[in-house]
Amino acid sequence: MACRAGCGACCIAPSISSPIPGMPQGKPAGVRCIQLDENHLCRLFGQPERPAVCEQFSATASICGETYEDAVYQLQWLEQQTG
Repeated sequence: MACRAGCGACCIAPSISSPIPGMPQGKPAGVRCIQLDENHLCRLFGQPERPAVCEQFSATASICGETYEDAVYQLQWLEQQTG
């Protein structure tokens, strides 16, 4: 599955514990990543500074669902289950 243009749920809903340029402590769940631009695209996509956890994320129907709201719900649920 390809990422939905303009979604960015994976850059907002989950926590990221590894350093991100501009966010050296990572980011808490529900906080927009500083590297997410106004079009909900990652400024670090394809760059070596991109955190490994972000690089390894793959959009799937079971995580992303049909809508942004589906993706946020699933990612928040996963965050709660693994937190």
